[in-house]
Order: sequence, then structure tokens, then C-alpha cells
Amino acid sequence: MPAIARQYLELTKPRVVMLIVFTAIIGMFLAVPGWPPLRASVAGFIGIWLAAASAAAINHLIDQRIDKLMARTANRPLATGALTPAKVLAFAVALGALSMTILIAFVNLLTAALTFASLIGYAIVYTAWLKRATPQNIVIGGAAGAAPPLLGWAAVTGHVHPYALLLCLIIFVWTPPHFWALAIFRRDDYSRAQVPMLPVTHGVVYTRWHVLYYTILLIVVTVLPYLTGMSGVFYLGGALVLGAGFLYYAIVLLKPPSEMFAMKVFNYSIIYLMALFAFLLVDHYVDAPSLHRPAITLERVA
Repeated sequence: MPAIARQYLELTKPRVVMLIVFTAIIGMFLAVPGWPPLRASVAGFIGIWLAAASAAAINHLIDQRIDKLMARTANRPLATGALTPAKVLAFAVALGALSMTILIAFVNLLTAALTFASLIGYAIVYTAWLKRATPQNIVIGGAAGAAPPLLGWAAVTGHVHPYALLLCLIIFVWTPPHFWALAIFRRDDYSRAQVPMLPVTHGVVYTRWHVLYYTILLIVVTVLPYLTGMSGVFYLGGALVLGAGFLYYAIVLLKPPSEMFAMKVFNYSIIYLMALFAFLLVDHYVDAPSLHRPAITLERVA
């Protein structure tokens, strides 16, 4: 791949976007008893991916000053000068415009509106304001990052369902322990860049305990799909095993064997979320009763 193409690809944060799109796809499959409609699924996938890539590029643009100060981000295209702010802005706007065009023309207005709100929530509200305003930045800003399953669900059904909101709740509660584990390891970077992440403002011990608290809350929340009839025993077993693993990591993090252990928690959290949604998907097709749940429509788009 040419160097310039790699620079633009890096702007889209492909690994982060992959996780976003994965949860959106799971939302599509969980929204219907059988296979989701092909056109809406493919167009929804492309539109959501482009919107997430656009938000990532805007994140690079807004964070270019602090990226230069952090070891983890010092080699990003804007931080090194490989790309100019004008080029990054044009790239982000083009991706966002193409995303909205595809979602409006081939999916539905509701998905386009929700996706646009999510893009603005992450790229502007979180990155430009919350990230620098409060140590609870990732908690409040997590709402935007939790939206993908809802976007996928809306793409194939044209409406919002309580089960889709439950999927968002899972990601919303998962986000703080996921990012705080990284922030613990990278706390010197955040301090140097004057970003008020929780380990910087309240200390590492305080943050470790909050990772544990949110992990316990996450385990409780992940049982809700079973309790509400959205999923069956297969999912419940997987969720409890994965939750036990997360709880183990959170407890050990209180007195970690090394500084690197925080990154082990961070990496496990990614595996955890992907595996949890995979269990939801498999359970959706092996647990027959859940395939015939009644729809509860909150909003429809013609």
C-alpha cells in the first residue's frame, strides 16, 4: 500500500472502527428472526463504517496538539506533519457526506439521523469538549460510542426497539473499565497532554477501584438480555464466563503484578466485548423462542 494511502487509512482508526462496525452488524442480525434484508444490511454497514471513519478523522484533527505530546499517538499523520489539517478536514467531511448520502438513499432517515448524532457526539461533544473538561469524560461520552448496535438495528427495521437500547447499555457500561485500564497505563501521557483522565485527576488506586465497580455493574447488565427474554441460556452461560474473566482481571488490577497488567485488562476487555456479542448472535439462532419475540416499536420512519 502506498505511504499516502496508509496515512489516510490510519486516520480512520481501522481497529477501533472494526469493533464499532462489528457490534452494528450484530445489531442487524438480532433485529430480525431470520436473515436481515441484504440491501439495508450492506448499505447500513457501509454507511455506518464511513461515519465512524469520519468521526475518527475528526478526532485526529481536534487532538493533533495533544497527539504530539503522547507516546502512543506521536506517530499519527497529523502529529508528524505527514498530512495537513486542511487535507484531514476535507477527508473527514467527504467520508461523512458519503455516509449520510448512502444511509438516506438506501437505508432510512432514522438510521441517518442516529448515525449523524453519534458522529457529532463522539467527534465534537466528546473529543472537543468532554475529553478536556471532566475526568468523567469517558463515562458521559460513552453514549456516542455505545450507539452502533442501535444503528444496525434501525438500519434493517426502521425503528428503535428496547432490546437495541439494551445492547447500547452494555457497551455504555463496558466503556469506562475498558478505557480506564488504558488510561492507567498511559497516565503519564495524559498528564503531559493535560487531559483530565481519571488516573491523572484522582490517582491510580481510585481508578482501579472504579474499574472494579464498573466491571461488577457490567456483569449485572449483561444478564439483562436473558432476564428480559432477548436471549437464552447459551448466551447467559457465555456472558457469565466472560464476566468472571473480566472480574478476575479487575480484582488483580487492584494490586497488579506489573505496570503492564493494565494493558492486559485493556486487551481482555476488547476480546470480552467481541465474544459477548458473538454469544448474543449464536444464541439468537439456537434459541428458538427468542426469534419470535414481539416487536415494541418506539419510532418508525416511512
